[in-house]
Amino acid sequence: MGNYIINKFMQKGLWRNKDFLKFWLGETLAMFGSRVTSLALPLVAAITLSATPWEMGVLNALQFSPYLIIGLFAGVYIDRLRRKPIMIIANIGRAILLILIPIAYMLDMLQVYHLYIIGFLVGSLTLLFDLSYQSYLPSLVGKEHLTEGNSKLEVSRSVADVSGPGIAGALISIFAAPIVMLIHSITLLCSAFSMILITKSEPEQPKHIKPKPIFKEISKGLRFVFGNKYLRAIAGEASTYNMFGQVMAAVSILYITRELGITPTLLGIILSTASIGSIIGSLIANYIGKKYNLGTIVLVTMILGCSAPLLIPLASGPLYVTVPLLIVSYFFGSMGVVISNIYVVSIRQTITPNEMLGKMNASYRFVVTGVTPIGALLGGALGSVIGLRMTLLVGAIGTLTALIWVLYSPLINLKKMPEEMNETDYDLPKEKVLAK
Repeated sequence: MGNYIINKFMQKGLWRNKDFLKFWLGETLAMFGSRVTSLALPLVAAITLSATPWEMGVLNALQFSPYLIIGLFAGVYIDRLRRKPIMIIANIGRAILLILIPIAYMLDMLQVYHLYIIGFLVGSLTLLFDLSYQSYLPSLVGKEHLTEGNSKLEVSRSVADVSGPGIAGALISIFAAPIVMLIHSITLLCSAFSMILITKSEPEQPKHIKPKPIFKEISKGLRFVFGNKYLRAIAGEASTYNMFGQVMAAVSILYITRELGITPTLLGIILSTASIGSIIGSLIANYIGKKYNLGTIVLVTMILGCSAPLLIPLASGPLYVTVPLLIVSYFFGSMGVVISNIYVVSIRQTITPNEMLGKMNASYRFVVTGVTPIGALLGGALGSVIGLRMTLLVGAIGTLTALIWVLYSPLINLKKMPEEMNETDYDLPKEKVLAK
């Protein structure tokens, strides 16, 4: 009976799409490696190199600054080129760059400015991969399977959130943090190879469409995002959340390890245990989508994700107090963010025509991720002036304000996925688009 149920389950949806399974496997490996690096890299700076709060803020800012500097230009060319080769090249490039950190460490040459340079270059390649990946998925699975595809990828992301930090924390206790970053390089190379095996071809840019000047293309993408009432609300919420989230991220590792006295091993366990919320969110996303209106799901999960960070600055005192508070914060925060992301990404991909996906994603990321360097630098500066805990409190209150964008938008009234916009919806004069 059990085998029958499993076989029936495997015959449904994207389980039969071999190319998606290859993509899913490759992205899962890369996600796992990135979770190892997400813990190892700040620990390299904080512990191995004894970085100051300001230096931690600069490091975080440089990793996200490519979204602000080159993001809009990258989106235009991603719409003109094949997206799969860009993803493969980006993964190989990131693998090579990350290998340089353990090499410099073993040669006793590693300095904070090395992390700055590598962080910026890896961030640039991550930008290219992310924009290509979200633009590539609709052509790989079809728009009717986008929610399922995004849900499966979020399951992988959540499992990586659970296993990555815990394994990284344990390995860092045995080996040095720079050495552990080799894991990410290996998974990126495996991911690139997996994507090479995908056989489905991408749709070509229509031959009769002559590419417009790049700044006109950039303007078109920005108008598309800001001119649509749903995308505008989503972008506003995400950019506010990300900016204040980076205020917290700039100092959270320092606060947890230095002021709360939590070891890298225990920190990895906390993050892994809390990330069970991400897995649960990924697994129930499709189910709740059938039971409740789309707008209700997005609003409730965003409230959960935006309010959970408040528990982090409240964590103080003995471990039996701080550890449960951190676990609850990360657990419910991750659950809310994951579920809302699944539906938000699906909304963006559903309403955007294929020839606009690169520009839409680039314009969206320009706003949403482009503010993170500001948040990281602000977090580093505040941490140096008002202290780590007060900086975390400022960041946590700031994430709550992100909800204003959604509460005063038609997004919360959506009952189902909106329809794809056509050319007359996004190629109107600026004043007509914004008047919608």
